[in-house]
Amino acid sequence: MANFNKIMLMGNLTRDPQLSYTPNQTPVVDFGMATNRKWKGQDGSQREETCFVDCRAFGRQAENINKYLSKGRLAFVEGRLTFDTWEAQDGTKRSRHRVTVENIQFMPGGGGSAGQGANNTGNQPRQQVSDDDIPF
Repeated sequence: MANFNKIMLMGNLTRDPQLSYTPNQTPVVDFGMATNRKWKGQDGSQREETCFVDCRAFGRQAENINKYLSKGRLAFVEGRLTFDTWEAQDGTKRSRHRVTVENIQFMPGGGGSAGQGANNTGNQPRQQVSDDDIPF
């Protein structure tokens, strides 16, 4: 039987992307996204839930995410669900699901604005860009 692992999310970044590099100098960026779901409850009241998702991208895509996106920006992510396990410093086993980004589209709008926040060095501001500068 064939397997299929595909995730599609559209939501706002919950924090500025954090760029780092693997030992062989491959760019890696980690960021969080929030997606919202609204519905009407059985009692007729408007309900809403938010799902928070950790995401990771690699290579040139990671550098572009770090350059053009910031907290609050709207993005559409396509990727696959991955499961990470590790042992914490206290010896307990830890795990989490994360989306490994395969494709991302920078969407116009969103709660933040591109170019705000600090980059991974913490010393220089992000390059100021407008929605017109972002490649859609």
